[in-house]
Amino acid sequence: MKGIVCKVCGYISIDGTTPTACPVCGAKSFEEQGDAIHQPGDVTNFSESEKKHIPAITVVPTCGLIEGCKDVHVKVGEIIHPMLAEHFIMNIDFYIDKVFVARTELKPDKINPAAALHLKVTSGKLTVIERCNKHGAWISETNL
Repeated sequence: MKGIVCKVCGYISIDGTTPTACPVCGAKSFEEQGDAIHQPGDVTNFSESEKKHIPAITVVPTCGLIEGCKDVHVKVGEIIHPMLAEHFIMNIDFYIDKVFVARTELKPDKINPAAALHLKVTSGKLTVIERCNKHGAWISETNL
């Protein structure tokens, strides 16, 4: 899948536009990449690699922490992705209606490849992109 990628931090613009500045790091250096994001070949039959990379999204309609919010839980992989110094998930980016809203940075060894958000919005399309240090960016989407 095509994307416009920040040359500094790897943020990917998925709305087809080049930002004036990266919403993650502020850089102004981007390049269009035809293969910026991997998608599954067959959504009914994931390969072994896809099972370790496709973000699994769970939307929890009622938050236990903040009244009126909706929780989103993301884990990387149907088969949990390794988090080793030589092979790990670097970050998980969240978009609502193709607009970037948050990034969770991950470090290997002491953390699992997962993240959660408490959303104020109650509707829209949620897109999650995770970035593996060896196998690049992978995408998953769901409606809120």
